[in-house]
Amino acid sequence: MTWNDLDWSALDRLREQFLRGKATAGPYWTSPADLASYDFTYAERIGWKWDQVLRELRLRGWRPRARTVLDWGCGSGVAARRVIGFYGAENFTSLTVWDHSPLACDFAVGAASRAFPALQVAQATPGFLASPEPLGLLVVSHVINELSSDQVAALIALVDRAEAVLWVEPGTHDVSRELGAMREDLREEFALVAPCTHGHSCPILRPGNERHWCHHFAPPPGEIFADSNWVKFGQRAGIDLRSLPYCFLALDRRGTPAPEGLARVIGRAEHFKPYARLLSCDASGLATLQLAKRADPALFKQLDRTKAPLVYRWRRDGERILGGAALDSPAPL
Repeated sequence: MTWNDLDWSALDRLREQFLRGKATAGPYWTSPADLASYDFTYAERIGWKWDQVLRELRLRGWRPRARTVLDWGCGSGVAARRVIGFYGAENFTSLTVWDHSPLACDFAVGAASRAFPALQVAQATPGFLASPEPLGLLVVSHVINELSSDQVAALIALVDRAEAVLWVEPGTHDVSRELGAMREDLREEFALVAPCTHGHSCPILRPGNERHWCHHFAPPPGEIFADSNWVKFGQRAGIDLRSLPYCFLALDRRGTPAPEGLARVIGRAEHFKPYARLLSCDASGLATLQLAKRADPALFKQLDRTKAPLVYRWRRDGERILGGAALDSPAPL
């Protein structure tokens, strides 16, 4: 696939369907060409979100123990390919994909087989999905706003069988809070690897915090802004190429609690001339904090420019940040 091969009419149609939101009437793929065009554009942007999630998991010192992967609701299969590529195909024995569209399953199997020739790749059978047998790593990406209540129940049944779960969604208010509600149902069963820095109830879901939602921003590759093809795509799709909001959950049944003292910035820090303001979540709850530029000029600048996941250890006096250190060195795996 190249930019010259894109089916723009298919991308326009897909964009319109994505914008409709909840529980689509059925598969929206009509041909392998639909999937190829999607995989080259929209799915690549989703891949950049997964890249950022995986970078954060590396900082947190986490990697999957499971050697089998199930990509549920796979679409073109970009999520599983990003995960397997990041951790190394040699560390996995099999990838199983499922989507309500047979066309999507075929595309995902083909793309993964080409990317990882030594990996066993197959479509999930009804028996596999209905089995009570344990699963390895469950990968879920950008599905919540398309699911019926029955499909949500089927997905949660798979989560209950999984050793670990990596789940990435768009960073919208409603989707994030829905994923947060699922987190509440699962936090007794799994260790919360990320984005949480604690295993307590989610403070964003407490009364009075309805306007907040747990979301983050992934940095797109810098070179796309000098690429006329990406610029054209962004303009036609009505997408701000600079903005990649996402929310996610990383769960591990055998995980360990997060180190004490970590905080996760929600969204982005707001910068004003004399200070920065941010929403911070840690074991003590949710807090709006301020960092005066003169208190720590280097930290003030870093919060504005860093592309790393915003995980910090603050030095605080109430709502004032006196200083802090980013979790910016990969932990041993």
